[in-house]
This record gives sequence, C-alpha cells and structure tokens, in this order.
Amino acid sequence: MATQPTTNWSTGLFDCCDDISTCCYGFWCCPCLACTVSGKFGENRCLPLCDILSPAITSSLGIPLCVPPAVLSMRVAIRHRYGIKGSLCKDIATSCFCEWCSWCQMNRELKHRKENTTVIVNVQPVPARY
Repeated sequence: MATQPTTNWSTGLFDCCDDISTCCYGFWCCPCLACTVSGKFGENRCLPLCDILSPAITSSLGIPLCVPPAVLSMRVAIRHRYGIKGSLCKDIATSCFCEWCSWCQMNRELKHRKENTTVIVNVQPVPARY
C-alpha cells in the first residue's frame, strides 16, 4: 500500500483571522459548527453531541471523562484521511484545551480540501452493437 505524503494543516490552530465567518460561527454557536464539520466530513451530524452529553452521563456513573470523544475522533480521522502531520498526544491536548479552535481549524481544512479537489472523469466509450 502506498503511503500518502504528510502535509501540515492548511491553517494553524489559532489562525481564526484566515476565515472570519468560521471564527464567528464557532464563537457564537460552537455545537452548530461541530455538527456542520461532522456532516461535511461524512459522519453523522449528531456525533458532536457526544461531547456535550458524554461527560454528564459518565460523571453520573462515577466515571470521569476528560477528553471530548467527538472532537478527538474527528481530528484524528481528518488527519489520517488527508495525511496531515501530527500525533495522538497532540490531538488529545488540542481536543482538551482548545476544543473550539480545533473545530474551527477542522472546518477551515475541509473548506481548503474541497476548494483544491481535482476530479478526473474517465468515460469509457460504449461498444457499438451490430
């Protein structure tokens, strides 16, 4: 299996000024942005709600939950799909301490990847029937 060359994120974690609309969307309604990012990536739009509900449910059972599961899993999946440099430790730290910035960065990355996608269409001729 050929390995995909590794690249950096198209924008930095704190590069909110690169896309003011995403920054405002994330600031005023981060759960909505998270659901949008999840949908754009092809996952269930309700997946980020785990970040809101999981701590409440697990803490009621006496199990502390420190890492938001949706932002972490989405960040790792985006990194792997696009061959972005990073590590699980960095993803955990980013998910725990910069969750809003992480959702904004992932949205900017998906926008960047969508804009730079090249589609090659190869149409095979239909055989003539005699």
